[in-house]
Amino acid sequence: MTKEDLFYFGYVAGKHGLGNAVKVKADVDDVTHYKNIQAIVAEVNKALIPFPVSDVRIISKSDLIITVADGFDASAMLSSSLYLPLTLLPKLNDKQFYYHEVIGYTVIDEYKGDIGKIATVLEFPHQQIFSIMHNRKEILIPIIDEFIMEVDKKNKTIRVKAPDGLIDLYLNPDNEEE
Repeated sequence: MTKEDLFYFGYVAGKHGLGNAVKVKADVDDVTHYKNIQAIVAEVNKALIPFPVSDVRIISKSDLIITVADGFDASAMLSSSLYLPLTLLPKLNDKQFYYHEVIGYTVIDEYKGDIGKIATVLEFPHQQIFSIMHNRKEILIPIIDEFIMEVDKKNKTIRVKAPDGLIDLYLNPDNEEE
């Protein structure tokens, strides 16, 4: 098991009560999808350690109480990042995607054509942004529904309609090799 097989679920915010439970701050859209998990992976001292789960209690839209099975010490998870297998991610519709799955997708703008491949997704509190590499230059395009025209998972492409002039901000036509 490697991090490539997992997605970041959240982190352990502290111990809960006197038992073998921890409070978890989840970084997912809907915690109810994960109320029946049977195990969770904690990153402890840079090692990925699976912990069997005996109970999950949802206390808010981003907070859970997770009780680990008898024989395992939940306090070993304190302050740890938590991960779950990619197979537990909910299925998405055709235009939706998980950020980890679009790395390497080719972005095709309605007017500029092929502008490059997604190198990473930058996540900020109020905006997520595609970082696209084009001839060793970085182009940043906000991930906004109105800009995304089509997601083709089979061909690994995303068609966008970037606002007028946005892509030109990153490209110097005098030095650009098309």
